[in-house]
Amino acid sequence: MPTVTGAEADTKSGPAAAAAGRKYIGIDAGTSMVKAAVFDARGRALATESRPVALSLQGGRAEQDMDEVFGAVTEVLAALAAGVPGPFELIGLTGQGDGVWLVDAEGRPVRSAISWMDGRANELVDAWQSSGVVESVFRRTGSAMFPGCPGPVLAWLDRHEPAALDAAEAAVYCKDMVFQRLTGIRATDVSDASMPFLDPRSRTYDDGVVEELGLGHRRGLLRGISDPIAVGELGPDTPLAGTRISGGPYDLAACALGAGVTAEGDGLLIIGTCLAALVSVRAVDLDGEPAGLHISTDRPGHWLRAMPAMVGTAALDWVLRTTGTPLAEVDGLLAATPPGSHGVRVLPYFASSGERAPFVEPRLRAELTGVSLETTPADLVRATCEGIGFAARHCLDAAGLTGSLAICGGGTRSGAWTRLFADVLGRPLRITEGEVGARGAVLAAAERYGVELDTAAWTEPTAVVEPDPARAEFYTKAYADHRERLAAARERARAS
Repeated sequence: MPTVTGAEADTKSGPAAAAAGRKYIGIDAGTSMVKAAVFDARGRALATESRPVALSLQGGRAEQDMDEVFGAVTEVLAALAAGVPGPFELIGLTGQGDGVWLVDAEGRPVRSAISWMDGRANELVDAWQSSGVVESVFRRTGSAMFPGCPGPVLAWLDRHEPAALDAAEAAVYCKDMVFQRLTGIRATDVSDASMPFLDPRSRTYDDGVVEELGLGHRRGLLRGISDPIAVGELGPDTPLAGTRISGGPYDLAACALGAGVTAEGDGLLIIGTCLAALVSVRAVDLDGEPAGLHISTDRPGHWLRAMPAMVGTAALDWVLRTTGTPLAEVDGLLAATPPGSHGVRVLPYFASSGERAPFVEPRLRAELTGVSLETTPADLVRATCEGIGFAARHCLDAAGLTGSLAICGGGTRSGAWTRLFADVLGRPLRITEGEVGARGAVLAAAERYGVELDTAAWTEPTAVVEPDPARAEFYTKAYADHRERLAAARERARAS
């Protein structure tokens, strides 16, 4: 049964019941979990459902079963439909971005999906960096390629698995596969298409980039862009058949909407498997070090300067597994060790595909220094959390944060880590709890359908965490040390 919140109890009878009759569903097909929530007209979550989905990690490769992902979507929809009385006004859909999801004409898998976490194209990206292709593409599109984005993955498949590309009707993204199988409509949107083939100014594919990556003969695999986002109705064989649904944006842009990050200069930090930093901008900046991307949104003239780092909660999970520490003990361990972690330092770049933002370094790996026989699990945990905080600051600096900062994601469940982030970043954090991506997907769908919602109420922060001035000053100096150690590590990675 769905998890039902107290908000539903407030809307059982009288005038409030009529208002609560307008219900909205948001679906977020994430990397490790498919989540869905029912919201009332003021954005209060009435019920939530989730299903885990497996990610196969082996030898630097990361793949997912598309049928499992789609099955999880239909399961959460069916559970919500059974547990919450309708009717439902509309459904907003979002999902993980990047990677390659090869499908046939019916939206069914040709092979397993290749995740954004995949590293099989590392050497290809290395070669493109050396030859200047990565920089050339960035100067045209504002997006810096990394091993798990569609350009390198498609080029790798073209060289090593051409039969899979021959059999595919399209190379799509997660939400596009789900949307097609729910509605029969074949489309993607400008947010997912932003990496790496989209010209963010014209909002169309740059065929010169396709040719530069050696994929001109595969141009037909790029799904047509629906601008604005595609809409349709759930098919007859799906739960809630006939309900209106929209197909996008993808999860980073949806989270920005769900957290109310639309004003120029405001930012969002998502502490999830991937540490994503987003800043709302009104211009495309093609200067500087090629890194991150410019996500086009459903509003022409508005972009999200995105630095979606590979580092994130997965780094802390590795340290917890290695030290045999339960997740529930993190807050206590952070309290047990002072800022600076007794000299232990962690460069938290544990991903097998290196780092993609705010720089691209496929061969970069994690480093732990200052460890001795006196080092405790608390030191390692705090040093890792501090290292992730420094990576977040680096991303936000590179993205150009000048306004307020919202924060969401699984990492915010730790109050102590959230306070550490405030101290490391040296600024107040607007905490946005709950299914932020699903919330943003509903807001995008409502705008597309012309349904008026009180966006201020939907995106109101649940709390604001202020930094401690003394700790913030300490971490400003520690961040400078982090950048020096990172620069040296990047030199070693390039020489390896």
